[in-house]
Amino acid sequence: MSAANNGTGPCGACKFLRRKCVKGCVFAPYFDSDQGTAHFAAVHKVFGASNAAKLLQGTPVHKRVDAVFTLCYEALARVRDPVYGCAGHIFTLQQQVVNLQAELAYIQARLSTLQCLSLVLPQSQAECRSTTTFHSASELGSDLACSSDTSMNVFDLPQPQQTSIELAGSPNPFNRVTEDEDLQALAREFVSQCHPGVRFRPSTSG
Repeated sequence: MSAANNGTGPCGACKFLRRKCVKGCVFAPYFDSDQGTAHFAAVHKVFGASNAAKLLQGTPVHKRVDAVFTLCYEALARVRDPVYGCAGHIFTLQQQVVNLQAELAYIQARLSTLQCLSLVLPQSQAECRSTTTFHSASELGSDLACSSDTSMNVFDLPQPQQTSIELAGSPNPFNRVTEDEDLQALAREFVSQCHPGVRFRPSTSG
């Protein structure tokens, strides 16, 4: 298509129709003599030359360019796809739009998930570090408590009683009797202090 015919020859429409391009030709401003011939051939095949001329004459001048573009587009689409024409192309574009919208929604959802994870992960890592530190401190405290209990148990072991062993001579019975009486006296005194109501029988030793 061309803006106008410079008068060097017929327009593309008149060239295709093999007629003389007269002054004021309705097709001349829009179909040049080069590419306009192929475009007008599709328009003529689908709509017809007379119908296209009537359509352009009934259209305001400032809208004729859009009308010519629409005629050419629909005619070329119908030539490529005789069944669906431009509707098939429009349906394909609509499917592309739907697929792109679904892909965009998936990417936005994925991006939102990654943003949430970027906010949650540092907090989780901080909690894990604090929990690990707490467990380490607790385990250290338990180990210290166990070691202290063990050391206390070691120190609380009963000490062996020291016994006096006479290295020379035989044991003295009088000393043993005296010691027994002293122990009995101490035991009675201790029981009397703790249990005042207990009475002891007089000793039969003598």
